[in-house]
Amino acid sequence: MVRCTDERRVVQLAAVLLGSTILAGVPVSAFAQAAPRTPAPPAATAAAAPATDAEAGPTIQTIQVKGSERLEAQTVLSYIKLRVGQTYTKAAADAALKDLYATELFKDVQVGNDGGVVTITVQENPVVNRIILEGNKRIKDDKILPEIKVAPRQIFTRSKIRADVARIIELYKRQGRYAATVEPKMVALDQNRVDIVFEITEGDKSKVRQINIIGNEKFSDGELRGEMVTKQARFTRLFSSGTSYDPDRMAFDQQKLRQFYLTQGYADFRVVSAVAELTPDKKDFIITYVVEEGQRYKFGDVKVESQLRDFDGEKMASNLAMKKGDWYNAKQVEDTIDGLNDTAGAFGYAFADVRPQYDRDKENLTMGLTFVIQEAPRVYVERIDINGNTLTQDKVIRREFRIAEGDAFNSLQVKRSTNRIKSLGYFQEKFEVEQKPGSADDRILLEANVEEKPTGELQLSAGFSSLESFIFQASIRQRNFRGRGQTVGLSGSISRYSKSVEASFVEPYLFDKNISMGVDVYRRDFNSFNYANSNRNTTYEQSTTGFQVRAGVPLTEYFTAVGRYTLNYDDVGLDEGTYYTNRVNPDVYQCDPLYAGRYLCDAIGKRLSSILGLSLIYDTLDNRVRPSRGNTASLNFDFAGLGGDVKYARIRANAAKYFPLGKGFIFSLSAEGGAIKGLGGDDVRLTDRFYLGEPQIRGFAIRGVGPRVLRKQLDADGNPTTKRSQWTDDALGGNYYYMGRAEMEIPLGSGAREMGLRPSIFADVGAVWSVKQPELTQCNPGCNQIYTDANGNSTTSATDPTTGAANTPTLDSSGNPTYQFSFVEEFAGDSWKPRVAVGIGVNWNSPFGPFRIDFSRVLLKQDGDDPKAFTFNVGTQF
Repeated sequence: MVRCTDERRVVQLAAVLLGSTILAGVPVSAFAQAAPRTPAPPAATAAAAPATDAEAGPTIQTIQVKGSERLEAQTVLSYIKLRVGQTYTKAAADAALKDLYATELFKDVQVGNDGGVVTITVQENPVVNRIILEGNKRIKDDKILPEIKVAPRQIFTRSKIRADVARIIELYKRQGRYAATVEPKMVALDQNRVDIVFEITEGDKSKVRQINIIGNEKFSDGELRGEMVTKQARFTRLFSSGTSYDPDRMAFDQQKLRQFYLTQGYADFRVVSAVAELTPDKKDFIITYVVEEGQRYKFGDVKVESQLRDFDGEKMASNLAMKKGDWYNAKQVEDTIDGLNDTAGAFGYAFADVRPQYDRDKENLTMGLTFVIQEAPRVYVERIDINGNTLTQDKVIRREFRIAEGDAFNSLQVKRSTNRIKSLGYFQEKFEVEQKPGSADDRILLEANVEEKPTGELQLSAGFSSLESFIFQASIRQRNFRGRGQTVGLSGSISRYSKSVEASFVEPYLFDKNISMGVDVYRRDFNSFNYANSNRNTTYEQSTTGFQVRAGVPLTEYFTAVGRYTLNYDDVGLDEGTYYTNRVNPDVYQCDPLYAGRYLCDAIGKRLSSILGLSLIYDTLDNRVRPSRGNTASLNFDFAGLGGDVKYARIRANAAKYFPLGKGFIFSLSAEGGAIKGLGGDDVRLTDRFYLGEPQIRGFAIRGVGPRVLRKQLDADGNPTTKRSQWTDDALGGNYYYMGRAEMEIPLGSGAREMGLRPSIFADVGAVWSVKQPELTQCNPGCNQIYTDANGNSTTSATDPTTGAANTPTLDSSGNPTYQFSFVEEFAGDSWKPRVAVGIGVNWNSPFGPFRIDFSRVLLKQDGDDPKAFTFNVGTQF
């Protein structure tokens, strides 16, 4: 055997140490072996060779390979340059040693020579058995494993492990976890196999502790930080993801700073440098911006030069928002360019190009501006292509286009078409009608590349609300039935006070005409209630069975007329065991006003309602589910009396407007009102009147506003009690009502938005009034009554109609059980004067379903109204 050179010994010694302890290049890494360690083979040795490397040895007679298990000997020999017939030298042996280590297939290599017989002894690197991840909670296995290149049944190599560690750490850096560490370990198994274990310490997200701004004189640090997406980590931003460090977000913040200064007139502003420093504990970042504000400019002469026919540049310039002497605003310039492009597009110039030309005067600090509208041909729509729809029929999409093939191009109509297709709800949100050049300069192609999303809904929900107690609902609906744009649905719900089942069908284009038709068939059971001693008691029960047929015709792009016919069979009743007696007439078991009140006794009965209605609807909302811009209004007429038992005329109107105020703030105003009038001398039924309260006007209980009968228990001195909890409160509704609301939706950080939190502040106002005062029942000082059951026999099963508690009977002179009731009834709340409440509410798409909570304070109310400061509603889907 010949001894290898010093370089060879260094290489072999390093390989042995790395193989048994630490992976070179991997931070804080070690290979912990579950099995007993295999003793490291001695460093490659050879017989002592005198003289230098240049000294020639014997001629190689044969080359032997020992120790290889998976690799053939010829494969090992193919990696080296030693060949039979060559002269053996130390340099050639060292070169062979390096070549074999370079393949990363071997843990240890030895080269020996004995009289021309060269022996190469190898120890192969193990085979990877499996990859194990430990300690990862924030990033799941299915996100990390695709980034790992080492795979089972591959040869283990250290370079691959180092690269995999780097990739895993990069994943955590993308999440803002710069303190994350990965320690790879190797567990030796039999048959030269190993398990690779990546022990991950995730650490906390690296927050932005401080944002420093140097060089700003005109605006404070707080103002500039408010323009940035990145925020300083504070307790108040617990749910915000903007406090995590992100290099891309930091670059975006530089653009936000520049945009802010440009909108304030600082045309020379620039960010000199932006540096993010990681604190020694790797938990926080400190970001420092160095800025140069420059001088503030005003607009100079603002002109429009149009090369398009029929476009008067001077007239267009006079209508621009910016004027000479105004502070320069780059955002205003961009909006003007978009506006001029839209104007040109509305006249058929799809490829019009508006280019601003700036004339900067640094001495007078003015910015002259000329908008040049380049010459372009009028354009016509050559073809409309629709791609990506696998279920939805082409005609369902094409009928939403406000422009047809062969028409002159109109950018406003294209935008409207885009919004109408989005409003269908059949496709992903990021949809735009693309414009592409046609076969000639005056031709354009419109291309709708849609991406369908599921339109079928199967929903089971359970929840609890302050109105209905526990609620269970189930529904199935298909909004794009058979790809024809039709909607079919079946739903049902049940709660403590209501039950309903409903089937519906909607055809938006009947016989491929622009006429919509819908049919609903339903059964609804509702239990009204009052409060006695804070207990919620059921009063009348209303069951409604019926159907509605409606048809809609668009009058203009934004106006629609909808006609409808409704047929309802109503059955209103009271619990006979609670409200019926034969007190008045021993031969008739009937509703007793002493228990129910005259107004409830008059409401019971079975009636048929035949209702003909018309609605005029105006709608320009950008989104019907969660609008942020636009208007909506409707006027509704109903006439009941076409062959039914009920006769009335009713009118209702409502309107709403949404304003985006920027930075996520959305302000909305809404108002509505209505009136109902009985016909043919009939009074309006209790169940047909208007009611207000929760949830229409927050700050009041359900039906807590408007005319009502208050039954007040008398105390020991014969005076009505002042405790509302001891009153019985029955809302009567009204024939007129109005209601208004102003609400501001407040944006939160991106983290809160991801959680679905949407807080708002609001002010509600409204009133309901005008009802004929009912006949009241008075028991003052008391009403002594003898009761018999339906068979005329004396009974002791009576309860106090005011408190709901069982009465203790006394015997009259004839020995009959007698009950005494002491109360007075008052009619209150019949006033048109406004009730006003203000408050704050939060909508939350919680893991348990939609959640709404409101805290309200009543500023104005009338006698008899029932305030309620706190309401909530929560449900879940599964």
